[in-house]
Amino acid sequence: MSGTGPGGLNDADWDRLLDQLQQGDCTPFIGAGACGRSLPTGSELSRRLADKYGYPFPDGRDDLARVTQYMVMENSNDAVYVKKRVRRELEEMAGEDPDFTDPLEPHALLADFPITTYLTTNYDDFLVRALTQAGKRPQHAICRWNTGPDRVNGSFAASVDWNPQPEQPLVYHLHGSLEHPWSMVVTEDDYLEFITRLAADREILPTAIHEALTARPLLFIGYGLRDATFRYLFKGLQSAVPVINQRAHLSVQRRPWHDGTPQKLEQATIDYFSKFYGRWRISIYWGTLDEFVSELRRRMG
Repeated sequence: MSGTGPGGLNDADWDRLLDQLQQGDCTPFIGAGACGRSLPTGSELSRRLADKYGYPFPDGRDDLARVTQYMVMENSNDAVYVKKRVRRELEEMAGEDPDFTDPLEPHALLADFPITTYLTTNYDDFLVRALTQAGKRPQHAICRWNTGPDRVNGSFAASVDWNPQPEQPLVYHLHGSLEHPWSMVVTEDDYLEFITRLAADREILPTAIHEALTARPLLFIGYGLRDATFRYLFKGLQSAVPVINQRAHLSVQRRPWHDGTPQKLEQATIDYFSKFYGRWRISIYWGTLDEFVSELRRRMG
């Protein structure tokens, strides 16, 4: 995708994206930035944990994986205890729930399309709630990156043949959920194990998820330019699903100056990241999530 229209996409790009969404030929991939003011960012949560639990080092205070790894080491290597503390902090820092009647709310926008499978690295249940409000009967399941999650997947346990449908879509939590803290990918050790397990055992991802990753283009929403979570995740998925790049994907990214890049370096930064993600057939919409949703709704009519 390339062009000079809104966010760098031309009319053909927008027409193709809208058609894919309306036909259900798309797999949304939702990150923390989609939560708006309802939940803190990873950096905000990390800084709070660093202050509250005595993280002693001058660097890494914005890095949630590093701070929580320190917390695990300081708590007798009890990762589940730390994850429960993370859940508690998230609940205390949470703002108002998303307003799914707001036309700019991204979960509600995506819930209106006839999509069968939604992927997310978030721990919250906002997608499930948005789909329910849209009159659908969503199911949700957790990636079996460690030894526990399969027992809570109910009818979506590994032994069952998954067959998500537009009216009964699947929300698949790659990094676990708040409901089950032990399933959460949070610490540095968690990310290493997650990526290693994906690469070593491709059966961790069920057939329906493989199809969602390979047969349909991915729409990444809520990830940042320098988001290590995103880069590690996609590299891990490339190892587990080598043909993930057979379709052309799109990522919504804020312009670099929103993330602190000096304006004089903005175009060079855009060029660099466009080439960087282009290796994975990921084109970029440059703008805020509100701008992207607003433009998409305008074109929907």
